[in-house]
Amino acid sequence: MTKTKKRQTMKEYVLKNDDFLVSQTDSKGTIIFANDDFCAIAGYSIDELVGKPHNIVRHKDMPKAAFKDLWDTVKNDKIWSGYVKNRTKDGGYYWVYATIYPIYDETRKEKTYLSCRRKPSQKEIDEAQMLYKTFK
Repeated sequence: MTKTKKRQTMKEYVLKNDDFLVSQTDSKGTIIFANDDFCAIAGYSIDELVGKPHNIVRHKDMPKAAFKDLWDTVKNDKIWSGYVKNRTKDGGYYWVYATIYPIYDETRKEKTYLSCRRKPSQKEIDEAQMLYKTFK
């Protein structure tokens, strides 16, 4: 008797048009703030996110080169924008169009990064997927 493995399909969460995910990290990428939309869509409580590295939501399909470009850009005090496939706590995923702003946090006395994310169109997702397939 042969056992067949059931292939589990990851569930996609499609953002609503008015979803707006916001998070802030310290200079090392540790989450110091997350808004309600980010928590709800990623499937984590605020307490599960604050103090954790932002890559807690990184999806394995995302090329490392995309994040290298992101960090190289924001660490040079420039704004980065791009399409990101993130992972939910339950193993699903969602796509966002992210804009990351390097800012100096007067309270913390350090550079932090503010990430604002919205729903991308299906065409934008398709184009990002094609582009990311070319990355090594």
